[in-house]
Amino acid sequence: MGDSTGEPGSSMHGVTGREQTFAFSVASPIVPTDKTAKFDLPVDSEHKATVFKLFSFAKPHMRTFHLSWISFSTCFVSTFAAAPLVPIIRENLNLTKQDIGNAGVASVSGSIFSRLVMGAVCDLLGPRYGCAFLVMLSAPTVFSMSFVSDAGGFITVRFMIGFCLATFVSCQYWMSTMFNSQIIGLVNGTAAGWGNMGGGVTQLLMPIVYEIIRRCGATAFTAWRLAFFVPGWLHIIMGVLVLNLGQDLPDGNRSALEKKGEVAKDKFGKIMWYAVTNYRTWIFVLLYGYSMGVELSTDNVMAEYFFDRFHLKLHTAGIIAASFGMANFFARPAGGYASDLAAKYFGMRGRLWALWIIQTAGGLFCVWLGRANTLVTAVVAMILFSLGAQAACGATFAIVPFVSRRALGIISGLTGAGGNFGSGLTQLIFFSTSRFTTEQGLTWMGVMIVACTLPVTLIHFPQWGSMFLPPSSDPVKGTEEHYYASEWNDQEKQKNLHQGSLRFAENAKSEGGPRSRSATPPQNTPNNA
Repeated sequence: MGDSTGEPGSSMHGVTGREQTFAFSVASPIVPTDKTAKFDLPVDSEHKATVFKLFSFAKPHMRTFHLSWISFSTCFVSTFAAAPLVPIIRENLNLTKQDIGNAGVASVSGSIFSRLVMGAVCDLLGPRYGCAFLVMLSAPTVFSMSFVSDAGGFITVRFMIGFCLATFVSCQYWMSTMFNSQIIGLVNGTAAGWGNMGGGVTQLLMPIVYEIIRRCGATAFTAWRLAFFVPGWLHIIMGVLVLNLGQDLPDGNRSALEKKGEVAKDKFGKIMWYAVTNYRTWIFVLLYGYSMGVELSTDNVMAEYFFDRFHLKLHTAGIIAASFGMANFFARPAGGYASDLAAKYFGMRGRLWALWIIQTAGGLFCVWLGRANTLVTAVVAMILFSLGAQAACGATFAIVPFVSRRALGIISGLTGAGGNFGSGLTQLIFFSTSRFTTEQGLTWMGVMIVACTLPVTLIHFPQWGSMFLPPSSDPVKGTEEHYYASEWNDQEKQKNLHQGSLRFAENAKSEGGPRSRSATPPQNTPNNA
C-alpha cells in the first residue's frame, strides 16, 4: 500500500525533507518512520503522523485535527449558549433557582447516552459520519430554543442540545487514529481543549450577539431568542464541512477500506465486551467525571455566581466566567504535553503520576474558590482551578488510547459519558437545590475531586506497571504484543485480524520508559491492518 499512488489520503508527493516548517511543531521521538508512505507528514507503521504541526492543514492528519476541534467547539458554544443569558432568560420564563439548576443538569445529561452511542459509531462506521451527522441533526434543537415559553420547554431543549457534546468522542477517537501514541497526549489535549474553549467563547459571544440584536431595536426578551440562530447555523456549516472534507483514517474512509479488505470489520458485541470487562475503563470513567465533569458544572454556574455574589454587570460576569473556559486554549494541551513529557522519562508510570498530581491540585484550588470572600481572590482561585481541571482532562486522554486498541471508541465513549454523568450528579447535589449556596457547592465539589482522583493508584498495565508497582516479570504476559493481541481469539488471529493491534503494540513500546530505549524496534510489520 505504501508504494501505491492515488490512494485515499495520500498526497501527490512524498516526504522529501524540503517541506515547509511551521512555528509550532512537535515530533514523536523513538518511533521509526515509514519512509515508503506518501503523506505530507512523516508517519509510523500505522500511517499515523509522528509530527504535530499546529499551523498546518496537511491532508489528512492536520486537516482532520482542525475539523475535529472546530466542530466540537461549535457544540460547546450551543450547549452552553444559555448560561451567560440566564439573568435575562429567567425573567422572561419566570425560572426558579431549581429550574435553572435542573436545566444545567439536563444540558450535560443528554450526552451521557449519545457519547456511548458515538463510541460504537466510531468503532464500526468511523468518526466522520458520527461527527457530521450529529452536528447537523442537533441544529434544529438549537433553533428550538428561540421558541420555548416556559421552564419545561427550557429544560427539555437544553437536554436535547446537550446530545451534540458526543462530538467529543469522535474528536478524541479521530486524533488517536491520526497521530502516533508518543504525541497523542498533546494532540488529544489540544483538540479537546480548543473544543472545550467553546464554553468560554459562548460566555463572550452570546452576550455580544444579544446586545447587538437589542440595539437593532428588539426587546430584551426577543433578543435572547434571536441570538440562538447564530450557533444553530454554525452547526449546519460545520456538519457540511466535516462530511465533505473529513477522512476516517490516514489511508481513507473506513467503508472504502473495509470493502478493499484493508481494515477489519468488527462486531459491536465483541468491542463492547472488551471495553466493559477492562477494569481500567471504569476507573477512567470516574476520573473523568471529576475533571471534565466539574468543568461542565462550573460552566453552568460561574457567570451567575459572579453576577449574584459580587453584584457585577452581566457583561462583566460573562467575561470573568469566559476566562474559565478560555483557559482550555492552553491548559488542556499543557496537561497532555505534561503527560507526554512524563512518559518520555518515566513511561506509563510517569503518565499516571502526572494525572494524579494535576487533578488533585485542581480539586484543592476548587475548595479555595468556594471559600474566597473577595472578587480578586475568587478570580485567582477560579483561574488556578480551571488550569488544574482542564489539564487533568488532557492528562486523562493521554492515557485512554492505551487502555485498548480494539475497543478504543467504546472506551472513549464511556469515559466521555463519565464526564457528563459526573457533571450531572455534581450539579444535582450541589447546585440544584437551596441546601447549598453556590460557594458551598464549589467547596464540596473540590473535596469530591480530591477523593475521586485516588483510584488512579489502582491502574496497572502488566507491560508497564502502575504508580507504585513495577511491570509484570512474565516474559510473555509482560509484553505489549500480548496485552493488545489478547483482545483477539485464535480464530481471529488466524485471519490476521489482530495485525493492527500488533502494529500499535510496536509503536507503544516506549511507554515502558527508559528501558524501552535500548530495545530495537521491529522493522518488519504488515502493510495492512
